[in-house]
Parts: sequence; C-alpha cells; structure tokens
Amino acid sequence: MVDDDLPARSKCNKISPHNGFYSCTYCLFQDVSCARYRHVLYIDFKQISPPPRTKEHIAYYVEQIKQSNTKGFRTYGVYGPSPLQIQLDFLLSQWKQTILKSVRIEKNLFEKNTIMSGINDDGNLTEQITTMNLNKKFLTNDENQKNIEINNMNNFYEPATFIDEQRLEKIKKVFPTIETLFEKEFEKNNFPGLIYGLIVDGQLLNSHSFGYTDLERKIPITTTSLFRIASMTKSFTAMAIIKLRDDGKLRLDDPVYQYIPELKMTNLLTTDAPIITIRHLLTQHVGMPEDDPWADRLLALPDTDFLAILNKGISMSNPPGTIWEYTNLCYTILGRIITVVSQISYQEYIKKEILDLLDMKNTFWEYSKIPSELLAHGYCWECEHYSEENLLHDGSFGAMGGLISSIEDFSKYISYHLQAWPPRNDPEYGPIRRSSLREMQHPWNFMELNTYTHRSCPITSAYCYGLVWSKNNDGIVSINHSGGLPGFGSNWIILPEHGIGLVSFANRTYADLGHINTIIMDQIVTLADLKSRQLPVSKMLTERKQQLIKLLVEDNWNINDFQISQIFAENFFLDQTLELRKTTSQELFNQVGKILNIGELIPKNQLRGQFEIECEHGKIQIMFSLSPENPPLIQELKLSKITNKN
Repeated sequence: MVDDDLPARSKCNKISPHNGFYSCTYCLFQDVSCARYRHVLYIDFKQISPPPRTKEHIAYYVEQIKQSNTKGFRTYGVYGPSPLQIQLDFLLSQWKQTILKSVRIEKNLFEKNTIMSGINDDGNLTEQITTMNLNKKFLTNDENQKNIEINNMNNFYEPATFIDEQRLEKIKKVFPTIETLFEKEFEKNNFPGLIYGLIVDGQLLNSHSFGYTDLERKIPITTTSLFRIASMTKSFTAMAIIKLRDDGKLRLDDPVYQYIPELKMTNLLTTDAPIITIRHLLTQHVGMPEDDPWADRLLALPDTDFLAILNKGISMSNPPGTIWEYTNLCYTILGRIITVVSQISYQEYIKKEILDLLDMKNTFWEYSKIPSELLAHGYCWECEHYSEENLLHDGSFGAMGGLISSIEDFSKYISYHLQAWPPRNDPEYGPIRRSSLREMQHPWNFMELNTYTHRSCPITSAYCYGLVWSKNNDGIVSINHSGGLPGFGSNWIILPEHGIGLVSFANRTYADLGHINTIIMDQIVTLADLKSRQLPVSKMLTERKQQLIKLLVEDNWNINDFQISQIFAENFFLDQTLELRKTTSQELFNQVGKILNIGELIPKNQLRGQFEIECEHGKIQIMFSLSPENPPLIQELKLSKITNKN
C-alpha cells in the first residue's frame, strides 16, 4: 500500500531532490549515500523483509536526518515520500479525475459489494468494503447467456440420450450386489453405522442402512438421519463462489488479498511467485500445506481468531500455482470471501442461495439445532471398543467441512449435479446455470494417478472446484469427493455420462468410503452393462454423409466445380488432388468387392463422424470431419479397409 510508504527501490534520477530524502537503487545496493541528490540509505531496507514503516518510525528518522544534516554527518534514514509514492499519487489523481467523469451514482442500479482499492480525500489508496452503484457494469453470466441464446435461437441441437430401454431394470437387478458389498464393508471396518443411497436419473432409487446413529440408545439409521459430511461441504462453498462470479460480484482471477487484506502478511516463498487468486483456492493450487489433522479440530473457531491466524502470515509448503496439494485452509478462506462479498455470513448465503433453492430443508450447519433422534453421533474405534467423539460447533472453518445432511437431502444435491448433463436447450433451475455446474466438474488441476486393487490400470485424477474428476482406462469419467472428520467419513460419486450417483455416510472417524463407492460404481456399470448417452446424428453430418456416398459409390468422384464448393472445404483438394483421391478409393473398393450394406453414421460430435460400408470381402470404414465455417464443409476424409474375420 502507498500508505505504508513503499520502499524506493527504483532509480529516481528524474525525481526532484526538493521532494525530500529517499533511497535510490544505486544507494540501496552500494551502501552509500547519493551525493548528487542527497539521498540516504534506509538501513531497514537491507533486510529481506523490511518492517512496516509506521508514521512514528518515519518521524523518528526524519528527526535524525535533520539533526545529522545540521551537524555535518549523515544518519541512515528516509525523509519525505519515496519516488514510487510520488508517481503513484500522480497516477491516482489522474485516475480519480477520469473515474469521477465516467461514474454517476443512481438508485436502483447494479450494486456491487466487494473489497476494492478506493481513494480517500487525500488521494491515497485505502482498503475498505465498498458498495458502489455503477452506471456501467460487467455483464453477469445470465445476461451474457441471454445474448448467446439470441444467436442460438435458430440452431437445432439434439442432446445425447440413453438408447437402452431396459437400462433401469438392469440397474435394479444389481441392488442385491450393492447391499452385500456395503454390508461386508460395514462389518469389516467396525462402523457403528453406515447408510448409502443410489441416485438414478434424478431419483433416490435405492437405499439401505446398517447399525445405529446412537450406540447408547440404539437408534437405527434412516434416510433422514443426519451425518456431518465433512469435506463434501467444499463443493457447496465452491458453488457459492461461482454464483457470486455469475452474479458479477467477483472474478475468479481476483487477488485474494483484495477481499482479505490479512493475507498480505504471507510470504509466498519466492520472488517470482504469482499473487494468490480465488482460482488458486478453488483448485487447491495455492501452495498451502496439507492440513487435515490441524484444520479438522478447528471447525468451531470464531472469525476473529481465524483472522488473527491470517494476520500472522501463513506458512507455505510450495509457491502458488506450482503443484496440487489438498488443504482445508484455502476453502476456509473462500468462506470468508463469501462473507465479505455478500455482506452476510457464508452459512446464511449458502443456505439462502443454494440449500433453499434445492429444497434441502434438512441440511444444517449447527448440530445443536438438530433433533436428537435424527443426529448421528460420531465414534472412534480404538483398542477393540468405541469411544464417542465430541461434536464441534459451527464456526469459521465450517466452509471447508461443517455441513450436516441426510441421504434423502443430499440425493437432491447429487440430482442437481447430474442434471448438468448433457448440454441442452431445456429450461434452467437451481442456484447456478448448467454450464457453471459443468465448469465446477471440469478437471482444472492434475492431482495424481490412483491405483485400485480391483483394477489393472491406474485412474487419472484432477481437482475441480471442490470436486475431484477421474477417468479410468475404459474412458469412464467420474466426479466425486470424500469427507472425513473425527467421528465421521463420507463419499459421493457420480458418473455424469451414465446418469447415476452414489452417496454413503458412516459415523466412524475418517471412515474411508471412497474406495467401496468406486468399486460399487464399477460393478453397476459392468453387471447392468450400462452405456453412456449416445449423441444423435446432426442434420449437417447426415447431409454430408449422403453426399459422400453419392460421390464414392455412384458417381466415382465425377464432380464439377460448383459441387466442390458446396461440399468440400478449400483445403480438401489442396491436401490431396482429386485424381489421387479417385484412384485410391477405386483401388479400395475393388479389393472388397460388391457393396452389401451401408451402415449407420456414428457421430463423434456435431461435425465429425464415421460409418462403414459392408462388402463381400471386407468393410470400408469412412471417417470425415467438417470445417468450422458456416455452413460446415468436408475438410478431412479417411477411407480404410477392415478385413472380415474368418
């Protein structure tokens, strides 16, 4: 900040000496005074991290310098504004004049709440929570989307669909296997209680429980029993940030200290480290250390104590933006940002803007507000017996793992994430747009390759926004996140392209349910022979396929210039001449003999697909892709022979 009188580390030979005494680069590094401009070295600047220069500190050195000048000798110090402050003050005064000309305060205009760099009456920068009514503002995602929808109104897009009419019945046949696998997991791990729920096409289709929520009172677990879901809370916090972004209240690449100035005290380890942004926090790319044992016991920490921790500076494990490392602190910081920007607590904001909109009426932050017959007690299994863990109250660290929910309620949240797929033109519902949900589920930060005993090949994983993206060697994508706290363990997982989700809760310390959930999802896909949604063939692909068949089968590449311009992109015959394409295709068709059948087109997307031509002595596979121009033309064509297997 300029108010802190930034060190004068830049050359100042263009600044008038009458502005006072200050250090220049030459003085600073040569440990001498600048004779020409009477600059003197401020001794504290020689330190790697100079202390803050308070007004009292500066006043002391000003007096020392004045005394040294009168006595004919010098004292290390600084007097007057630094060159950088002079330059910034000038730029700020110009900026202030420009802003005042362009900003007009009116009622009923867009209200933006954020921590901003403002200007006080003296023209200096100040940090404050500011509410501004701007005549011009950034478009929110909703407004941008409306503009896009106008352009897309005449475009007909058919979303991918499930084509297996027996799909639901096949899934139901796997229910006994699911129950058996979970029962074995319950018994093997000494869980006091365990419950799971299977969600298919937006419905809680199957659920079963084992054990108790309260061992002393022997209260059975039901779909309305309430468990602390721990780090499964993180995606709710991430969704709140995305909603604020969509509403134009913040940007993901905003510096975090813009909202939490206490973080300015953190040493980022290297001089080339980037400024920590909200995006770094969302994707666990911030460089803060893995902190489960420490953070899990701080759930109830008051906000004042949390800010005091930040004020001392955070010890970093890596420079920001270099490597993924799981940390709870960054999501606690995101909770604070939600509070600052929305000007209500993050708990209230998430309840109002997410939970209520999804009808999650039985999801809570504070356990003391929950009826005792519904609340699951947490236990630790040690030395062959259970001991009850103390439940922690709600506090500043709740944004990373404080929510309490039931299978019935959480299934609504899973259904909401599942409905983000496929992309389509249906009406929207819920807290954020489907496109923003898909953005939350996108793999932004590579994590690792995970191995499982039931799989021969590793699974690649990446962190999203409060979620984990994975892809196995069969090409199946899953989205999941686990939760663990003293007394509890949980996991939820969805297969977006298959329309199914699974969630499980247990009331034992750090119960690992991610492994069993992954195994069961693999079992469902295998035993039910589930296929992902199939994309319908676009109108343009169908048209180009018919044109190709006519050229290849009927006309043998006899085509005039006008037809060429209507079917093929400009590059097509530059990449390979008409004569060569004609010769190559003739030789291929001669090898396979008489044509017996032309197969269905299998689309890769709206502009790429393939089909097969079945012949007497084999098949010809035809792959083609269309150009991005409008209308799209054939830019690439590949013909290959598939020999019949005897």
